[in-house]
Amino acid sequence: MILKISSMSNCCNYWIWNGFKIAWFVENEKDKKPLLLLHGFGANSNHWRNNIKSFTKNGYAVYAIDLLGFGKSDQPGIKEIDKLDNGIWCDQITDFITDIIRPINSEKILLVGNSLGGLVALTCAVSIPDEISGIIVSPLPDPIGLKINDPRKISKFKSFKYKLIRLFVILLPIEFILFVINRFKLIYYFLNFAYEKKEPIDKQLFNLISIPSKRPTAAKALRAMCLGMATRSNKLKSSFLLKVISEVKKVPFLLIWGEKDNFIPLNYGKRIAKLFPWVELKVILNSGHCVHDEDPQLFNKISKEWIEELANRK
Repeated sequence: MILKISSMSNCCNYWIWNGFKIAWFVENEKDKKPLLLLHGFGANSNHWRNNIKSFTKNGYAVYAIDLLGFGKSDQPGIKEIDKLDNGIWCDQITDFITDIIRPINSEKILLVGNSLGGLVALTCAVSIPDEISGIIVSPLPDPIGLKINDPRKISKFKSFKYKLIRLFVILLPIEFILFVINRFKLIYYFLNFAYEKKEPIDKQLFNLISIPSKRPTAAKALRAMCLGMATRSNKLKSSFLLKVISEVKKVPFLLIWGEKDNFIPLNYGKRIAKLFPWVELKVILNSGHCVHDEDPQLFNKISKEWIEELANRK
């Protein structure tokens, strides 16, 4: 049973999805054009704090959601959900559209995702293309190989591989790793590696990332994510998803990449644009992995111009 219930806080609403509590919020809900923001790994919906007003000014009903396992949403472990991957998160977004957005808005939805959120947006573009008007991805975290693997070719070692990875993930001391990260504030190190410009790295950003990781359920959710992303099928990987869109239905796709992304080098973005020419690649100079937060004005400007161009094509 899926319910929409109000939060006791002033920051968000909660929605019950498959028994899990999901945090989300919306601004300009009555506007005709819906847009859904999908955060990256370790982040949450508040990571879009510098972008929301720009989209609402352009006439969008802007929704933002904490993916299952992140932010203020529930953090289930292997026992509760087995594993977490972009297929599960795509199912979450699909039902969110059905239960929360569709009762008041029938227009196609623009998905905007950072990193992991971008992978989820791409997965949704393949799974529910008729619901999606376009996707803005910044950047796409999956490496793109020159060879597109066929998910129908199942290795006879697949079952053994899954069991081996599951055992490794269960034995991995994630609780201790998170304790060390939080105890010594190593999140500042990761933020400095992710961000080329250091001005946005302040206490607010640190708290945005660190507070969810201190919840008692954080370790078991991370364990489910490690299992899910390490064992997901080829049909959930970017190479195959892009191939499907190319062959079936090209959902408009804007790819925004930071020139100095240390996590996912720009060369991956250039390879995507080369292999799939219908993907529009925009590079933000002297910017890192989270360009929407590091260079929000430029990110918002590029997005606005692309959205306007997209509208003129129709």
